[in-house]
Amino acid sequence: MSPTDAALRPVDLARIAGVSTQQIRNYVDAGVLPPAARTPAGYRRFEDRHRRALVTYRALMPGYGTETARAVMRAVHAEDIALALTLVNAGHAALHDQRLSLQAAGEALETVAGQTPDPSAPSRPGPLRIGEVAARIGVRTSALRVWESAGLLRPRRDRGTGYRVYGPSDIRDARMIDLLRQVRYPLPQIWPVLEGLRRTGSSEALRTVIARRQEGLAQRAAAMLEGSCRLHHYLTENRSAEDR
Repeated sequence: MSPTDAALRPVDLARIAGVSTQQIRNYVDAGVLPPAARTPAGYRRFEDRHRRALVTYRALMPGYGTETARAVMRAVHAEDIALALTLVNAGHAALHDQRLSLQAAGEALETVAGQTPDPSAPSRPGPLRIGEVAARIGVRTSALRVWESAGLLRPRRDRGTGYRVYGPSDIRDARMIDLLRQVRYPLPQIWPVLEGLRRTGSSEALRTVIARRQEGLAQRAAAMLEGSCRLHHYLTENRSAEDR
């Protein structure tokens, strides 16, 4: 028996991935690992191909995410290579779309940040209420309330009615929050951007936000490259094993 054909225990695979032995069994049941033969006593018998499948799955996860990585491995083990490659391609296409969206959001944010609110020149007579602001920005009123609860928006209250009223600076801030949320920026990290803009009028914090997001996408692209390379090796090794 060659080293690559040596039997492996669930604990051996678990140590490789840093997971529990039960998780290894779950991987088999989910199709992440190929089916495992059983010994006469009923124990699963793992081989080197299971180790290679596990390494491939773990390499796919950082770039493509758990769900896509699982779907890719299921497709491979169902011998639907075309579907596996389609899922990989879709992941790269989605990342490219995020890059384009981030670029567009950055340009839009710079434009919004550069606008100087002019309280003396409202877009229509009188202040805007929450429904009007939501319609203008293209969000739900519930989103504006959530942003206010998080301390990001500070609309004043009409003394007579108690309704929220939004001035030009409030609308600008709401636009910025909406754009940052579109590129998946968490609410707690939006606050410094708005505070910097309110305090100094500088969009430096905004540029930092965009740069960090760009760095994150670059890291994900590198992880995708590593994962797809490992997948290629796994497919090639499987074909070589079948030819022997």
